[in-house]
Amino acid sequence: SKGVLNFVAQVNRSLYDDADSHQPKLIAPPGVNEKVINLISETKEEPQWMRTKRLKALELWGKTPLPNWGPSLKELDIDKITFFVDPDAHEAKRWEDVPEEIKRTFEKLGIPEAERKSLAGVGAQYDSGVVYHNLEKKLKEQGVIFENMDIAVKKYPELVKKYFMKCIPISDHKFIMLHAAVWSGGTFIYVPKNVKVELPLQAYFRMNQAQAGQFEHTLIIVDEGAELHYIEGCSSPLYTQSSLHAGCVEIFVMKNAKMRYTSIENWSRNVFNLNTKRAFVYENAVMEWVNGNMGSNTTMLYPCSVLMEEGAKTDSLGVAFANAGQNQDTGTKVIHMAPNTSSTIQSKSISKGGGISTYRGLVQVNQQAHGCKVNVECDALLIDDKSVSNTYPTMKINNEDVNIAHEATVGKIGEEEIFYL
Repeated sequence: SKGVLNFVAQVNRSLYDDADSHQPKLIAPPGVNEKVINLISETKEEPQWMRTKRLKALELWGKTPLPNWGPSLKELDIDKITFFVDPDAHEAKRWEDVPEEIKRTFEKLGIPEAERKSLAGVGAQYDSGVVYHNLEKKLKEQGVIFENMDIAVKKYPELVKKYFMKCIPISDHKFIMLHAAVWSGGTFIYVPKNVKVELPLQAYFRMNQAQAGQFEHTLIIVDEGAELHYIEGCSSPLYTQSSLHAGCVEIFVMKNAKMRYTSIENWSRNVFNLNTKRAFVYENAVMEWVNGNMGSNTTMLYPCSVLMEEGAKTDSLGVAFANAGQNQDTGTKVIHMAPNTSSTIQSKSISKGGGISTYRGLVQVNQQAHGCKVNVECDALLIDDKSVSNTYPTMKINNEDVNIAHEATVGKIGEEEIFYL
């Protein structure tokens, strides 16, 4: 039965763990300072307002202590992290034009195959730069924008400036301050009113450089009555030194719109994954989060929906897998700002080999948000006696006209269950 258990629970990372031999164009010196910020901004030929925002965020970062709750971050040495790696590859619209060694990596991960089979558009980011982007002709004709975030800043300046770091302000927390200072690449999507994108759009983020950071910024606006499914994948090769991923996702789901965000994060065991995701959800709109976290040394990730107007709804499904040497601290936040809003949260975790899985969630119902419905379910599975499962649910309910349900289960799989499995 031990052999069966090992077969069932072992995640094979051989597909992701090898780095390739691509030589980047530019590698910034380790550490974060004003010189590095100016280098990033100049390389990307950004407008002054963006550089000003970066420098303000850097100032806030310097004044703010590291979080003292949750998993330990003592092994993360910020001064040794490289914050900008230019991959020496112009963004290509044709797959054939991507540099050969980068193309091999993405082909191994199934990106071009996925595009041909079932996706309306694909973006691929390699270290700090987007190397490939394509969008189906029909969607372009409907006015859908699917761009590299760096390009969107220059191509759609007013639209980006209106929404950039408005959902998640640069002062939000320590690692958002860092992100706002050094962000690079990512995805910008705008779906016009009443346009329903029938096939998913996808982006894949690959961190190849040793002891580096990746800080992609994703900004999605789904206008009134529109629909979108966006899929994000992340991976990196295995190194002995620590790396950092501190991306940011901002989503605006307008009146009667529907948005699904699916993310599979499979970073290697040397990566600290400190990601921030948040959505503003307006009248009768729906926001769906689907998150899978299997990789990394340490993950701190709590996708958040702010239900801004009446009838807004959010559903969240999170699955975390913690193996030896992994600490998966994940969960969901929902803030009910308006009456007759609803939320459903499902969290599933598996711990094996001494891994630690933690559900850390927040549901807040404001005083004026009458008639809200909330359902939270947390299920944890322990596959041995060395592993750990924690549940830290927080409920802040500020009025009595609500319907709240919360349940949590934790269980172990023994020899008999394995036999029948």
